[in-house]
Amino acid sequence: MQDPSQPPSSAAQLPLAGLRVVEFTHMVMGPTCGMVLADLGAEVIKVEPIEGDRTRHLLGAGTGFFPMFNRNKKSIAIDLHHPEGAAVARQLALSADVVAENFKPGTMVKYGLDYAALSQANAHLIYVTLKGFLPGPYENRTALDEVVQMMGGLAYMTGRPGDPLRAGTSVNDIMGGMFGAIGVLAALIQRGITGKGQEVQAALFENNVFLVGQHMLQYAMTGKPAAPMPARISPWAVYDVFTVKDGEQIFLSAVSDAQWRTFCMALGLADLLDDPRYSSNNDRVRERPTLMPLLRARLADRSAAELTAILLAHELPFAPIRRPDELFDDEHLLATGGLANITLPDGERAGQTVKTALFPFTLDGRRPGVRMDPPRQGADTQEILESLGLDALSIRSLYARSAVA
Repeated sequence: MQDPSQPPSSAAQLPLAGLRVVEFTHMVMGPTCGMVLADLGAEVIKVEPIEGDRTRHLLGAGTGFFPMFNRNKKSIAIDLHHPEGAAVARQLALSADVVAENFKPGTMVKYGLDYAALSQANAHLIYVTLKGFLPGPYENRTALDEVVQMMGGLAYMTGRPGDPLRAGTSVNDIMGGMFGAIGVLAALIQRGITGKGQEVQAALFENNVFLVGQHMLQYAMTGKPAAPMPARISPWAVYDVFTVKDGEQIFLSAVSDAQWRTFCMALGLADLLDDPRYSSNNDRVRERPTLMPLLRARLADRSAAELTAILLAHELPFAPIRRPDELFDDEHLLATGGLANITLPDGERAGQTVKTALFPFTLDGRRPGVRMDPPRQGADTQEILESLGLDALSIRSLYARSAVA
């Protein structure tokens, strides 16, 4: 087995080596799709406006968007508003195996960069469009991750009753981009059989509906709407956060009768094991109002470290409660190569090396890693334009017009 902390040394060792992807994307959903393909070895060329992708300069919760979702890509700056720039973008797109875009409906049509226009010139082209909604009554609405979480039931399920709350990360953007990439991979296989490309569509709202599908089926089977997660009837009695000694918190669980027996014996709770009220999992679920206060009281004086040692020794599921920044020091991630170094391209810390999270799978025992840092704005413009046959004078002329405008 290969060492998972050592990624392949070049794209040539990866499954999408030799594939060219041209990415007209911004924010999170489109860049995630491109990053999946880039991590798998494709040459991904990110087309940015002359002033750069706006996510390079976001503040607050958006600060990490660009460096997180744009590794292993090249960057070219093109002004699509100029006819010459749009013409160069079309030439670049027609050199690609895959074109990805996530702009508002109709935007790409204005520049002749839509699937209908490009596929007439290149029938082999695979075109992935990442939108708020699939075609239908909502398709022209403006959507964001939080918008579809609110309208798609996820915020309702995450928050307390009467207090909808978005999930703590860009779940629909990230998953929607991944589903777009899955569609591209399927289209590539089909193109290998038929020789023809096709359009792939992925959308935030439909992704969100897929995420809450289990709760929709819960209603279909019971006739009762699912309660928000903080107020849900858990299918397991012991499956919760406990506050223990010195105010520390730890998540504890026992999701089977066998785990309940081990849990009680390991933690000195034999009397609860003998109590007929708690004899089966469903009994314990029904008796949660009596059981949980007992458990909380019995465990309140135990330290999180002590509980961790006991639960590890008895192979019981548990979890410390951590902030995302604490994961930089996680021993498992550090030992297994789950984090990789990148150089920040923008902001006050531009040029500094930090760690970023890799995709959660291995190929031939290795994690697809970082071959190229997130690109500086337009860093590969000249190289890419020269590969399209533009000479130095044409390139200077093209960008001089953009600067004047």
